[in-house]
Amino acid sequence: MKIGDIDLGQKPLLLAPMEDVTDASFRVVCKDYGAAMVYTEFVSSDGLVHDAKKSFAKFLTYEDEAPIGIQIYGNDPDAMVQSALLAQRAVEIVGGHGADLLDINFGCPVKKIAGRGAGSGMMKEPDKMVEITRRIVEAVNLPVTVKTRLGWDENSKIIVELAERLQDTGIKALTIHGRTRAQMYQGEADWTLIGKIKENPRMYIPIIGNGDINSPVKAKEAFDRYGVDGIMIGRATFGHPWIFREIRHYLDTGEILPPMSIEERVALAKRHLERSLAFKGEKVGILEMRRHLSCYFKGLPDFKDTRMKLVTLTDPSELFSTLDYISERWGGEIPPQASSVYGL
Repeated sequence: MKIGDIDLGQKPLLLAPMEDVTDASFRVVCKDYGAAMVYTEFVSSDGLVHDAKKSFAKFLTYEDEAPIGIQIYGNDPDAMVQSALLAQRAVEIVGGHGADLLDINFGCPVKKIAGRGAGSGMMKEPDKMVEITRRIVEAVNLPVTVKTRLGWDENSKIIVELAERLQDTGIKALTIHGRTRAQMYQGEADWTLIGKIKENPRMYIPIIGNGDINSPVKAKEAFDRYGVDGIMIGRATFGHPWIFREIRHYLDTGEILPPMSIEERVALAKRHLERSLAFKGEKVGILEMRRHLSCYFKGLPDFKDTRMKLVTLTDPSELFSTLDYISERWGGEIPPQASSVYGL
């Protein structure tokens, strides 16, 4: 599968952009385990236009993440175009690697985003969505992609027609989450309309499916049944970034890998923590790692007290010592399969 000139290989697996999750340290971990492409947390066009420091900080990417996309969101066409042009200049603005492509978020269902007409709120204004996309494609030199949903609600699933219109703007790929905005993340993702888009003889850009892929078997079924060109994985990576390796192994060999051992998870948690500290400094690096550390060991018996340490300690050396203790205390036990303990 190619997005513009970016060759991601056959049946690539992509890391979905997730706010407060897919920072640089997590993106690099997912790349280590086989993610073909990763994306920044979404960046507010309003924040960029108003020169918000936090928004510009999300532009910073690194060589070992490439290829990587910067994702922007908003509902004002002028601000979105201006933000796209700023994202294209990421290296000049913040240094680092920059963006290999630009992704437009028309899919976030969170109320504070969609409620003011951005993210999946744009599903109520498809003409405006197409206009914003067209103007961004015309303004930048980077490949432009879109991530969106089936529609606003059950009675307005407009994605099949909308996919053609978005393609006609010149985007290089389209990612579709198999839920409406009204569903949020509830219920089961419906991939049937994604499959209909792939069956449309007018569609020629890559179609990437997203929603409920939490195991190698589900990933293979999605490729085989709906014919998507790639799969984007979001929530199932949380505490389980090695899912990319598991899926790739199954697609290539038909074999299910055994669960990652506790010792391997401890080693991964240490690498992740080291990167978070290096990228963000001690205070922020530790604070933002708390959401990840305990999830690497979810499902272990008698883990409550140790988990509390992982989410309250502030000294790096004490955190690393706690991780060593986990390896000593639970090493050798058969860890739970991530897809079952995360309830995905």
